[in-house]
Amino acid sequence: MRPNDVAAMLRHAAVALAIASATACSTGAGGTPSASAPSTGTFTLGSYHSDPAERAGMDAINAAFSQATGSTVAMNTVDHNTFQNQITAYLGGRPDDAFTWFSGYRMRFLANQGLASPIDDVWAGVKGNFTDALRRAATGDDGKVYGIPVYYYPWAVFYRKSVFTEHGYQVPGTWDELLALATRMQADGLVPLAFGNQDGWPAMGTFDMLNLRLNGYQFHVDLLAGREQWTDPRVTAVFAKWRELVPFQDGAYAGLKWQLAADKLVRRTAGMFMLGLFASQQFTNPDDLADLDFFPFPTLGTPYDEERAVEAPVNVVMLSSRSATLAQNLATAKAWLAFYARGSTQKLFFDHAPGFLPAAMDAETSDYSPLQKKAVELVSQAGRLTQFLDRDTRPDFAGTNGMQSFLQRFLRDPNQDVSALQAEMQRFWDSLPPAV
Repeated sequence: MRPNDVAAMLRHAAVALAIASATACSTGAGGTPSASAPSTGTFTLGSYHSDPAERAGMDAINAAFSQATGSTVAMNTVDHNTFQNQITAYLGGRPDDAFTWFSGYRMRFLANQGLASPIDDVWAGVKGNFTDALRRAATGDDGKVYGIPVYYYPWAVFYRKSVFTEHGYQVPGTWDELLALATRMQADGLVPLAFGNQDGWPAMGTFDMLNLRLNGYQFHVDLLAGREQWTDPRVTAVFAKWRELVPFQDGAYAGLKWQLAADKLVRRTAGMFMLGLFASQQFTNPDDLADLDFFPFPTLGTPYDEERAVEAPVNVVMLSSRSATLAQNLATAKAWLAFYARGSTQKLFFDHAPGFLPAAMDAETSDYSPLQKKAVELVSQAGRLTQFLDRDTRPDFAGTNGMQSFLQRFLRDPNQDVSALQAEMQRFWDSLPPAV
């Protein structure tokens, strides 16, 4: 046998051993991944965690993985909104080996397009650390698993307890109570509802919650999957109800990212703010953070109030299918996925970005703040969980040319006849190529 043949044989054997180690990832009690995977090497990671706190969390995870395995992670961080809007082109071009993404429809869409690789072998070693609901969230239409759930975060209406106490405000439970409170806040010189929609997606949360309370979970998922029409009178009713709220949302919304909108709550110039739990990351002073609280989106007096629907997106990490280097880096990439399935790993991210709750069941929760424990309780008591509009529908409909643009146009003129806007939404949906 020639020396080159021997070297090749040894390389192949090493890769096979590393893959076996990464995917089996010997488990402890309850299927929890063990302390380390012996794979060594390098792989590339595409990440949308451009927020400084989130970037620090990813750096901590990658450093811990390198220390545990001797492997290297070459992370390519891209602005979150740019990453999200260009995901299809990115994965179809020269993508990294692995990437951060969303579960549910958005994950299944990429899998159906052949842009993601199944990871059933990795999942077999870590599935005992996740609930059935999370397994379903990470499973494609073909029954294969495509993502490792890493965190979730509920959406709610946030406020400062001290501001409510100072002004004698009461937490609203109904729509009428919310509008009455917003009116009082406005009279007191506060922005009733902080709002930053420069990136286009935050407005989707308002649309979703109004749609869920008015029309229910099933209409929400059917509408976003194309089984219902955007010209439906039920969509008209959502815009009509939103019109009542617009005068209380921050008029500077178009020039604000969510971080600047959250800062208004921090500085006590706004009374409330509807966003995901990650809004708490802007409360960097411990005293301010301890003052933060939230309440669920109010009821609207419909039968669907009983569903107690909550938006609670679940994020995952995935493997691409068209990376030029994935074949040679596969063992290391799979070892990293298995490493990220551990609660202790997910806690590293949480420690830097505490608005994102670990998805792994073995994550340590004893040091959760009252706010974080309340968020877990909110999700556990919800009758229906949704993934958020831009995750529950196809990405080419949710993006800058689609719903982001349509909702911006509504907000610029909420008193318009929305029937024309709805017709344009439906025409845009109908113009999209068939989803594979």
